[in-house]
Amino acid sequence: MAATRRVRAFKRWMKSQGIECSDALQLCDCPSTGLSVKALCDLSEGDVVARIPKQACLTIRTNAARELIEAAGLDGCLGLSVALMFERSLGNASAWAPYLHLLPYQECLPLVWTSKEVDSLLCGTELHKDEGFFWVFLGKLIARDKAVKEDKVLIYEDWKESILPLLELESFQLDPSFFDIKDYFAAKTLIASRSFEIDDYHGFGMVPLSDLYNHKTAAEDVHFTSVSSHSESDTEGDRNEMSEQSNDDDYDNERDQEHEPTPVSSMDNVELGIAFSKRKSQSDSHLEDMAVWGHEPAALEMIMIKDVKVGAEVYNTYGSLGNAALLHRYGFTEPDNPFDIVNIDLELVLQWSLSLFSSRRSRARVSLWRKLGYSGCVSQNSEYFEISFDGEPQIELLIVLHILLLPEDAYHKLDFAVAAAGKLEEFKGDFGMFLFEGTSEMNRDTLMNKNVGSALLTLVNMRECLYGTSSLEDDIEALERCCPIKERKLYHSLMLRISERRILEKCRTYVADAARMRIRKRASTRRKVKRTRNGDYGTLL
Repeated sequence: MAATRRVRAFKRWMKSQGIECSDALQLCDCPSTGLSVKALCDLSEGDVVARIPKQACLTIRTNAARELIEAAGLDGCLGLSVALMFERSLGNASAWAPYLHLLPYQECLPLVWTSKEVDSLLCGTELHKDEGFFWVFLGKLIARDKAVKEDKVLIYEDWKESILPLLELESFQLDPSFFDIKDYFAAKTLIASRSFEIDDYHGFGMVPLSDLYNHKTAAEDVHFTSVSSHSESDTEGDRNEMSEQSNDDDYDNERDQEHEPTPVSSMDNVELGIAFSKRKSQSDSHLEDMAVWGHEPAALEMIMIKDVKVGAEVYNTYGSLGNAALLHRYGFTEPDNPFDIVNIDLELVLQWSLSLFSSRRSRARVSLWRKLGYSGCVSQNSEYFEISFDGEPQIELLIVLHILLLPEDAYHKLDFAVAAAGKLEEFKGDFGMFLFEGTSEMNRDTLMNKNVGSALLTLVNMRECLYGTSSLEDDIEALERCCPIKERKLYHSLMLRISERRILEKCRTYVADAARMRIRKRASTRRKVKRTRNGDYGTLL
């Protein structure tokens, strides 16, 4: 495939910036699938395929608006967003123009979808739950967490408080058409999906060439490292370590952890200080930084961590993320993603319990569960339990269901034992012994009795109702008719819905398998008892 004009311009620019890219790599620019990197010959583990000076990265330390950003007290993602918007405002005069021409205006993240698109395409998914979805159970309307909408409000407030005032300062002469709220949202999507943490000095930044590699879950071919001219190469980590705050995956649980910026409105022009008619060239800025550091700047390297055959695409990894996280952060999904999960909220468990028992009983038993030192996963004031890709529920969910379903006499005995225990941790070790009549073993198999299995099925069905009236088969048929290029939002939304609903289906199978296991165990026990009564003791030895 012949290189496009913008790829050829980018290659010339890389050379001018001292970015070394192996001749064994081909930068592909396909109108339908976008940018990718392929091997022009066999690549071997340990091959260094790229070396990128840190000064060639777009960061709050290297961009042409550095003095403005520092004087305004902007850092983190907010400062980098200003840097990106400012460089875009310079057009071809930007030191990163050929690189910026390769990037889309914005990535297709749900953050910039319309409310109508979110409601229609993500109905029932983990992303839509965070978008303010309401579900009804037993006639009760329960408000859901509104994390994504809150994020949008916070992003708007950041723009209004920290960026809009910059446009009013005459000494900077910023072009308002490049600093609108839509431009800020666009910059946020690019930074969320493409930035890397470079080092303590630069912080997060845009790393040309490194962000052209596509993602493949658990199949990384090339690794991103930091190397100094005065030290051995040390790993900075992959894009997961750089842009993921914690998987515990929750896609949804990341928010920008930035320092509070100094409001620009409280600063005068003298403090902020420079006229952009006196902007220094990027090369002058590089020399200044080199003088401050006292040595040549460090560089970043891309190193092969496995062999790749000629013609194959070379993949990076953005981390061990499920499809909800991938769509939320990067705007795409993957089939059969082993890191997919579905969450069952504690709130949903309580609503199920209230359909059977009194509020007082439900609260008391959840309280006992907590006294034993158990809890679910917690994010943004929401507590939930995960169901894994294989359909296995989190064991804490089975424990709370077990306690909620205990007969009254067993519950009171357990409650008394906990209250009388000298050390809770010591009693927690005997919890299984107490519940399961002499055996200390407490795992999913022992917890999955008939009542717990029935409760789990009910919760799965309640969770399934969030997807609306269409069935899993309907979603699969819709996906088969969908074009992943022309209907990208619909395609990846369906992929997310299907991946989640398949997990719920696997959980139903898990419950059925547990029931069959109980039947086999009872049958085996009856056979042993019968043989013992008949004098056949051999089977018990």
